[in-house]
Amino acid sequence: MRRPAAQFVLTVLGMLFVCLAGPHLAHAQDQPPEKPYAQATSPPADEPNSDEITTIFPHSESSRFWISGQANFISQWHAGFHSPYQGPNSLSPEAQDASSRVLTLFTGLELNDTAELLWDVQETGGHGIGEALGLAGFTNLDVVRNPQLSKAPYVARLMWHQVIPLSRKKSAADRTPLSLFKELPERRLEIRFGKFSLVDFFDVNTYGADSNFQFMNWTVDDNGAYDYAADTRGFTFAAMIEYHAPHWALRFAEGLMPKVANGINLDADLGRARSENVEFELRRAVVPHREAVLRLLGFSNEANMGSYRVAVSDFLAGRTPVPDITAHPLQTTTKYGFGVNVEQPLNDWAGVFGRWGWNEGQHESYAYTEVDATLQIGVGAKGQGWRRKFDRAGLAFVSNGISRDHQEYLALGGIGFLLGDGKLSYGREDILETYYTAHVWRGIFASLNAQYVDHPGYNRARGPVFVPALRLHLEF
Repeated sequence: MRRPAAQFVLTVLGMLFVCLAGPHLAHAQDQPPEKPYAQATSPPADEPNSDEITTIFPHSESSRFWISGQANFISQWHAGFHSPYQGPNSLSPEAQDASSRVLTLFTGLELNDTAELLWDVQETGGHGIGEALGLAGFTNLDVVRNPQLSKAPYVARLMWHQVIPLSRKKSAADRTPLSLFKELPERRLEIRFGKFSLVDFFDVNTYGADSNFQFMNWTVDDNGAYDYAADTRGFTFAAMIEYHAPHWALRFAEGLMPKVANGINLDADLGRARSENVEFELRRAVVPHREAVLRLLGFSNEANMGSYRVAVSDFLAGRTPVPDITAHPLQTTTKYGFGVNVEQPLNDWAGVFGRWGWNEGQHESYAYTEVDATLQIGVGAKGQGWRRKFDRAGLAFVSNGISRDHQEYLALGGIGFLLGDGKLSYGREDILETYYTAHVWRGIFASLNAQYVDHPGYNRARGPVFVPALRLHLEF
């Protein structure tokens, strides 16, 4: 539901108070009190200080059962922008706002020291600006691109996780909803089977991969050219195996592709449709005492994908009234691509990161977004650098592009599952995003975010678009 701009401004001011006043009050508790007062109010030694807790309810570090939850609320707005024309899949040039929510319940059972079962349930709601159409680098990663989907809760992840030790030496590990083990062998195989998101494990990055605390843009948190296998909500059924050594890792996954572009139903016929994904991860100290990470990604998708060149040829020959990427018989075609993902810590609380991605761009964008090439650079920081231990901040720039066949398809009036202005004056879609996330109290985090998008939908004739946002995140 749309709200007038004045109400949005009031909401912004309210959130600013939460972000600024709330953290200030919390920070005041960090100041050392007088000794008599400290002796009177210090918690018992076995109880953590409330300033050190980042969940509303404490979690056990010893129980074999895991239960936790998250709630992520995002509200975005954009002013009117220049648009001499628009098509069926254009971002509306009129000022608008939209809000979304994602609620997740994480559960898990550690069966023994090497096996566990993980099960997550989600509920989503709300909308994205323009119903998530008109931008390749859309501004809210939480938004589901099909507003007709059921609003009922659904199983997001259901997976078996098996660890096969290959060495006796173990290292401490942080417990997360995706791995409950407190320690893991330094050399090991990990096997996962079931339903999950490929980007839970591929193309991750310390500084840019989490829409709960960090950036919000699709092509900042993930490699836009990585058309990873997924249904509309971002999940697939897959099998994955990883080998981990002290300074490197190798992972491979085979997953199911959707039956149609951006569809909710997955194709279970592996002879007709499937996705192979491989990633090599290397950790080395380039800067003294600061271990850099390099991830090299490759993927190959086989599915019922159309060809941009064929769609354009059929239109020019008069066989279709407009270029139509879906106007073809049932077929199996291949789309492949590569990615590079790097991160370099600069000190204990800040680092730089970047991504490069490319796919062949001849076959239709099918699962993630309409990007055939991307280049990204950014910086991320944690709040201990300014005595706000659990705050986060970041700045990133990403430039997205599409192939010549993809350009011609859109210029002649074709539409994809995200883009379609009716015609096109091509220019790379350039995006600048920044955010600040403040830890208010325990598991309550509030964020301010701003994004600037030049040439939305690769169209020089439209935009630019400025999109401010508010985010409230709760960790239970």
